[in-house]
Amino acid sequence: MTTLASARRDWEEGRRRLAEAARDDARADALYRQREAVLEELRRRVGGVYTLAELVEVYAGAERWVLEVVEAQAPSRGWSQTAALAGDAAFHAYSLGARDYAP
Repeated sequence: MTTLASARRDWEEGRRRLAEAARDDARADALYRQREAVLEELRRRVGGVYTLAELVEVYAGAERWVLEVVEAQAPSRGWSQTAALAGDAAFHAYSLGARDYAP
């Protein structure tokens, strides 16, 4: 079972690692496209009004669908190695809009 605390750590780590990896101009565009594809899917799955607990529920089953979304919408060379990273970064970005978000 994924807890809110562990999910938030994963998401923050994903955000940090994506920012670090995106310093490489050759990779940045692909990474940000992957993150945006996952964000679009989160908007579809979660909607516009949600809590962090609801987001954690979606995160618990995200591993498979994140790969599917990135492959379908933002494939690039080596996409399967960076999809989880982009997914965690997308969850981090989306968590900022939760009704109960607090830094």
